[in-house]
Amino acid sequence: MHRLSLCLALLLSFASTSALRADEANQLTAEEKAKGFELLFNGQDLEGWKQSGNWKVTDGVIERTGRGGDIVYDVKPIPDDFELRFQWKVAPGSNSGVYYRPGQYEYQILDNQKHRDGKTPDTSAASLYYCIAPSHDATKEPGQWNTGRIVCQGTVIQHWLNGEKVVDIDYTNPELAPQIEKLKKRGADVAARGAKLKLQDHGDPVWYRSIKLRELDGKEELDKSPLKEKK
Repeated sequence: MHRLSLCLALLLSFASTSALRADEANQLTAEEKAKGFELLFNGQDLEGWKQSGNWKVTDGVIERTGRGGDIVYDVKPIPDDFELRFQWKVAPGSNSGVYYRPGQYEYQILDNQKHRDGKTPDTSAASLYYCIAPSHDATKEPGQWNTGRIVCQGTVIQHWLNGEKVVDIDYTNPELAPQIEKLKKRGADVAARGAKLKLQDHGDPVWYRSIKLRELDGKEELDKSPLKEKK
């Protein structure tokens, strides 16, 4: 494909995905209401979010527009046990992250194909950054919406991407000791709770919407199906 044609294709992709039912993306479904989810982003403005003016809302989407730092949901901390659902997309080569516990608990947001972090499994998209690699690459092309999900209960952490579970750990598992040690070296205390949700400004274009949270009772029956093999 010629360079001009490729550029046009990318522009059309971004335009079409930005217009994808944004009004519905930022609403709770009947199932989500029944489970106790709440919206953290209303789709209209950044009420409840703290930032330095480098994030804005466009067509029902939180968009990074320039330098200034991360954006934080400042209303209340993330519960000890929770499920977080969100949608994200990146431009080619972009990098961002979703932080959800004190220290460096990061769900990596990335274009795996063009960004250098995509070449290393434990820093690729949907990894527990630097510590736990996803079981396989379930990302969509840049410009397309991905659906992320984080489930934390007790000592279990799960990362989901586009409906597929890609990380499922119990950090008390002795077999994971080397990875958990890397997490601690990044500044994380595995016993710590009470961080505020943060979306990372890594200097690249990134978009978020449909950010929904519910508290778990600590006894939720979690999905324990085996992870898929790497492709």
